[in-house]
Amino acid sequence: MSVRPASVGSYLRAAAPDRLPEVVADHLRTWFPVKAVELLLSDLTLSALWPVMEPEAPAGGPLEQRCFGSQQPVTDNGSRRLLLPLTTWGDRLGVLRLDLTDTLTSELAAEITNIADELALALRAADKDTDRYRQVVRRQRLTMAAELQWDLLPGRSLSGERFRLAGQLDPAYAMFGDHYDWALTDDRLTLTVLNGHGDGIEAALLTTIAVNAMRNARRSGAGIVEQAELASDAIYSRSGGAAHVATLLLEVDLAGGTIEAVDAGSPRALIAREGGITAVSLEQQLPLGMFGDSRYETQKVQLEPGDRLLVVSDGVHAATPGGRAPYGETGLLTALRRTRLQPPSEAVGTVIRALREYHDGDDQEDDAVIVCLDWLHGKA
Repeated sequence: MSVRPASVGSYLRAAAPDRLPEVVADHLRTWFPVKAVELLLSDLTLSALWPVMEPEAPAGGPLEQRCFGSQQPVTDNGSRRLLLPLTTWGDRLGVLRLDLTDTLTSELAAEITNIADELALALRAADKDTDRYRQVVRRQRLTMAAELQWDLLPGRSLSGERFRLAGQLDPAYAMFGDHYDWALTDDRLTLTVLNGHGDGIEAALLTTIAVNAMRNARRSGAGIVEQAELASDAIYSRSGGAAHVATLLLEVDLAGGTIEAVDAGSPRALIAREGGITAVSLEQQLPLGMFGDSRYETQKVQLEPGDRLLVVSDGVHAATPGGRAPYGETGLLTALRRTRLQPPSEAVGTVIRALREYHDGDDQEDDAVIVCLDWLHGKA
């Protein structure tokens, strides 16, 4: 008599990176009361979930979207359909949809949830070695600038015991240099929002240089001052001061809530606290790359448990479509108030959708970044 394997992980590690959905589907149909399996991945705009195994099938419907948005299992059809979120370290990838031949039990749900978790981890690792999953989530061709910037992103959300974090970039398929980066080590979260000067491929190249210079310094143990100075030197050596990268660098102490900040340009920070939203007042320093041997200083900001920190690029706060007033002076606070009960992964999408509505059919003249951080430490 065959014995069910304790884990699907060994099969996933042995599989070709582009065959992970089929490996999981075969495993589920062999060992569980499962008759049909589909993997759905979120597109770049986080607005739809698209099937991987039957790519010609329609996008996921309301149940799939509810599972993705809530990050909770969803059942339907008399508990004969199960939808499970696919998430790694808080980064939402998609949904695993199963049709069962038997009624779902709590024990069965727990076992299949473990399999979904292993699949999510394997998908994230495999993404470096196959284009299959990226071809699904791209609904049109990216510009070369967008290709550079999507490859540069750390992810779209991240979470831990002390925090929840998410970022979104828009428009997804054509970009002009706005970007974000983050890294977590111990209780230190480094967060950067930046905007390369100009547009198209030149702006993306400047952003690429800045991000990689800051990563190089950070991975060598440098703080955000040295990160800023190394990136500024690298940009200046390329452009001689003719181009720059406006940047806000933040290092968050997740244990105590203290933020060290280097404000080198146009990204703006706000804090939502107990129903109110206030701008973070920082002394602005020169954008990276304007002069050789630029030097930077840090400023401090203190978070309180339960605070939400929001950082927006100038493509958000300074947007003036059709000659309207800057979005940061009118619609931004209204949009942010709508996000009060949403997790960061949903809040960033709410703000981006409101920004699109503000454009009222006009093309965006600049790309837009919003990053949302909830600091949970000490919150009951």
